[in-house]
Amino acid sequence: MKYVSEFRDKDLAKSVSAAIRREADPGRTYNFMEFCGGHTHAIFRYGVQDLMPDNVAYVHGPGCPVCVLPVRRLDDAVEIAERRNVILCTYGDMMRVPGTKQRSLIRAKADGADIRMVYSTLDALKIARDNPDREVVFFAIGFETTTPPTAVAIKQAKKEDLGNFSVFCNHVLTPPAIAHILQSPDVQDLVTVEIDGFLGPSHVSSVIGSKPYEPAAQIFGKPVVIAGFEPLDVMQSTLMLIRQINEGRFEVENEYTRVVTREGNLKAQALVEEVFDIRDAFEWRGLGTVAKSALKIREAFTAFDAEQRFEITPKQSREVKSCECPAILRGVKKPTDCKLFGTVCTPDTPMGSCMVSSEGACAAYWTYGRFRTKAARPQKEAAA
Repeated sequence: MKYVSEFRDKDLAKSVSAAIRREADPGRTYNFMEFCGGHTHAIFRYGVQDLMPDNVAYVHGPGCPVCVLPVRRLDDAVEIAERRNVILCTYGDMMRVPGTKQRSLIRAKADGADIRMVYSTLDALKIARDNPDREVVFFAIGFETTTPPTAVAIKQAKKEDLGNFSVFCNHVLTPPAIAHILQSPDVQDLVTVEIDGFLGPSHVSSVIGSKPYEPAAQIFGKPVVIAGFEPLDVMQSTLMLIRQINEGRFEVENEYTRVVTREGNLKAQALVEEVFDIRDAFEWRGLGTVAKSALKIREAFTAFDAEQRFEITPKQSREVKSCECPAILRGVKKPTDCKLFGTVCTPDTPMGSCMVSSEGACAAYWTYGRFRTKAARPQKEAAA
């Protein structure tokens, strides 16, 4: 397979669907969490769930870095942006995410803060060069996929001695989050859905490879299959997970071989390691505090760390009342379980990050309208 159309071939989809129905044990159920929101959108856009037998279900996971960023960090970004002489640069999805009291970056911008949407870290660097008398802060957010460009920007700023440029770092790591989801004794109050296996992130794995997921698969006895974003990628990966479970195997397999290797992009990994260190702990929306799950800027580049440059006021941050984003992100609830979904919470008036983000589960439910015609299938509960 070389072309996109082949990954959407109707006859091939029917063939893989038939194989799944043959091999799925009717005496048990299979709950597979797709960690990445790109998979969630593929499942809904192409009706992948409708091609599965009744005992095979997808559990929507953390989805994307915009979804899992805690409200407190967004509130901190708003505080930085509202300071005199600051230009805050951010990617587009972050602009409309509501913080405490539904205050978002776009509302802060409307009130006079100089907040600018950028398409890359290089845009933020250019703004710093063009405004030498202003403090330019790049609101860095993302999984491992977007971390290397932030590292490039920091190194370039140091090379050019751009004293007015800094980074508010919110880069997070996917393997620790997967392990955290599976550590039911530690997060029993949070995670109540039993996960049988994972569709591993695609673009993230192109950077870090498939190797970092191996400890979680071995320790917790849960298979992981790195899956591409096309519908046949998702279906083939589902079949691979079913075969592993039926055979009693708990391995990391790579369906997305046209992009991902076991070792990943070593040059990008070296760049990230040079600029960043691992935080002891970091808060994720929906998952709580996750150990060793985020990055901070190394001491050699402290001059470009916004958390060191600006004194941020401790604050009491709160989710929008009745928003079920946290529960949706850990797979406990579906968007249709939220009483705000489709009423006060729509893409025009989002109440939570899951509706704002282009990869959010709520956005997928709304965009493809499947909640209107067929109720989502119930997930099995974990043993008490």
